[in-house]
Amino acid sequence: MTNRSLLLPVSFLLLLGILFSCKEKEKRPQEEKALKSLELLAVDREFSEMSKKEGMKAAYLQYLDDSNSVLLRADHLPILAANAVDYIIQQNDQTFTLSWDPHHAEIAESGELGYTYGIYLIRPKAIDTSIYGTYTNFWKKNALGKWKLMMNSYNQGIGE
Repeated sequence: MTNRSLLLPVSFLLLLGILFSCKEKEKRPQEEKALKSLELLAVDREFSEMSKKEGMKAAYLQYLDDSNSVLLRADHLPILAANAVDYIIQQNDQTFTLSWDPHHAEIAESGELGYTYGIYLIRPKAIDTSIYGTYTNFWKKNALGKWKLMMNSYNQGIGE
């Protein structure tokens, strides 16, 4: 074969390589975003486990961004930052166990913001009952790369 006859197959293979590498680069950001979403789901699950084992107060104080947070609670105006920490400290979590099951997480393109949502469960210790509702958590990565809770909101009860 001459150099000229080799040029066409080599050019074709080179073109295919370029096309496939472009497709791979397009997939990578989506795959990275999906992995970061799974990471955030894991953080929310760890948050729930801590609440179940050590109490709601300890978990919120560990995960809450105490300088930039908002709690949305029934019959309250939004509870901001330092007031959110004070609000959590004042709660009596000795009479119940709070846990939740994150169902979904979504991450911003920047990888620094995200949200989770799912179903929460409150189990009072004095009576044999369970209280379910829905929640949404908004998260932000801090300067150390740790996810911190920026906003928490919930709805009591689950309809049919």
